[in-house]
Amino acid sequence: MISKNKVKYLKGLELKKHRQADGVFVAEGPKIVGDLLGAGFVATYLAVVEGSEFESRLSEYGLKERVQVDFVTADELRKVSSLEAPQQVLSILKQPEWQQDLSVPTKELCLALDEVQNPGNLGTIIRLADWFGIEHLFCSKGCADVYNAKTVQATMGALAHVKIHYVDLVEMIRNLPENTPVYGTFLDGENLYGKQLEQRGMIVMGNEGRGVSEEVGKLVTERLFIPNYPQEKESTESLNVAIATAVVCAEFRRRAM
Repeated sequence: MISKNKVKYLKGLELKKHRQADGVFVAEGPKIVGDLLGAGFVATYLAVVEGSEFESRLSEYGLKERVQVDFVTADELRKVSSLEAPQQVLSILKQPEWQQDLSVPTKELCLALDEVQNPGNLGTIIRLADWFGIEHLFCSKGCADVYNAKTVQATMGALAHVKIHYVDLVEMIRNLPENTPVYGTFLDGENLYGKQLEQRGMIVMGNEGRGVSEEVGKLVTERLFIPNYPQEKESTESLNVAIATAVVCAEFRRRAM
């Protein structure tokens, strides 16, 4: 059973200010929670449906001895869950403390997001980064919160493998070594499929409505365009930012194969 105080606390964590104040976030479901625990994320609390498959896995992580665990019914879990169909377990986890002064890894491919504000898009992009072997994602300070429940859910556990950094994007790009390629997608860019692409540098993806901002756009050295097919056919004006990220990353990795 979950105490009234714990229910109130969990509801409070729906707000970013409360998550930031305590340095924690909520994750749900055996896949996501299991991946995060397996990657070394530290749990401070779990609500586990009694008799569920996840209950039998608790011993894998040694959680019963180190963490407060409430064994609950499916109905009790539903009362505190943000999901329409809660799945066996809800956890409170500590936010990882990545190095604040991290040097951008310029010998590999990184992603940067310029004011991407939809939590679902952010979570999907983190999942894509994991799929395409991109270990670092740099978010401008106006991006959605990575620890929003919708973002965490959309990552499907990819948070376990991708390091997320919130930075002053303009300053970060300006401080890159001079020969570091900075790619970005624009409607007036060069055809993605005809451009020379390196397996290093920064790929910048822009806001859902405005695209890459003017200030960041001035720092992009390689302007890319994803052509529609056939090109003479009238089509939708643009792609969803997560879909565009998938297309761009897939083309970079295709060249490496």
